[in-house]
Amino acid sequence: MPTKVNIVLDDDVKFELDRLVDSGMRSRVINTALRRELQRVRRQEASAPVDAFRNKRKPVSDAEIVKLIRRDRGR
Repeated sequence: MPTKVNIVLDDDVKFELDRLVDSGMRSRVINTALRRELQRVRRQEASAPVDAFRNKRKPVSDAEIVKLIRRDRGR
């Protein structure tokens, strides 16, 4: 169920919203933009532990990766 909320927009954002988006579509545009931003934040949070782990390890060359895969496959 939709919920009505009060938010504060910067003047330049409000001006562009009014100029570019019909009044009947503004909530949809804001919802879409907010969903995208929340998805970006969730992905960033999810990848933070992986990034931290990666930063603690030394880089591995492509040749070393291929060598390890072949070793594990028994070739």
